[in-house]
Amino acid sequence: MRISETIIAGTFLILGCQSAAWSQDVMGRAPIPPRSIPGAPLPEPEGPPPAGLQALPNGRVLAPAPNAPAAHAALPLAPFASARDALKAWMRDSTAGDQAGAVRALEYAAAHGHLTAQYKLGRMYAGGEGVPSNDLKAFEYFSKIADENADAIPGTADGRIVGSAFVALGSYFTDGIKGTYVKPNIDRAFDMFHYAASYFGDPDGQYNLARLYMNGQGTGRDQRQGARWMKLAAEKGHVPARAVFGDMLVRGSDGVPRQVSQGLMWLALARDAADPAREAWIFERYDAAFAAASVSDRNAALSLVERQQVAGRTSER
Repeated sequence: MRISETIIAGTFLILGCQSAAWSQDVMGRAPIPPRSIPGAPLPEPEGPPPAGLQALPNGRVLAPAPNAPAAHAALPLAPFASARDALKAWMRDSTAGDQAGAVRALEYAAAHGHLTAQYKLGRMYAGGEGVPSNDLKAFEYFSKIADENADAIPGTADGRIVGSAFVALGSYFTDGIKGTYVKPNIDRAFDMFHYAASYFGDPDGQYNLARLYMNGQGTGRDQRQGARWMKLAAEKGHVPARAVFGDMLVRGSDGVPRQVSQGLMWLALARDAADPAREAWIFERYDAAFAAASVSDRNAALSLVERQQVAGRTSER
């Protein structure tokens, strides 16, 4: 069975919800927990796990680590017939728990210009997934993607990968990479997030760009522009953006009129999709806003949430 590049690429992206962390929350409250570089876990194998693999409670499979931390580094690039064949080998080897073989296949595809393989390797080095964590290597893979594919067509599989690479670069430029030539550069971070947000319409880029405007980092402080970009991300289902935009509306700010019922609606939508373990701040903000709201605002917000949910179900048909 042939596996198209679009299908392979699609397995690597989960849109929304990944974002960079700042030292202090824009609303003057507790810091928002850091989020990882945009990306997704390995594709999940079908059927029971092969012998020697551990099945996790959520149905995913945890492959054993290679015998040595850098086992893959000493292996030469395999002579695959093509980058497509290397990607198929990666899927096969990762399912079988052969991490060294999987990384070798990805490195072959990446060296031959395969965009998806380059992005996946960047994600793996950023998170230490099957390879020793190495932010500089991740940065260089994401930089190669951005340098060579900045004109990718927005909305396509390639466009989503490139947009996510620009967001990852913005995250690295925000804090820099200790001990390397990648120094904190908030102006470059602004450029990366702005390009991801404006050209690719990436919701992570829009969320991060909004935070820069709201904090006055890399640009002049502009709450109105921050609200604009935050709303765009919220409308695409970005959970943290929904929470922050809702909080802005509940509280009101410079250039953002106070609209309690609308704010409660966005906070409720964020709460319903949030991860309680990683995003407790969203539940806290919803609870505080709900407790302070009038009965009429609560009822109005409930009606708005129901309309949003109906509209969402209709658009999915």
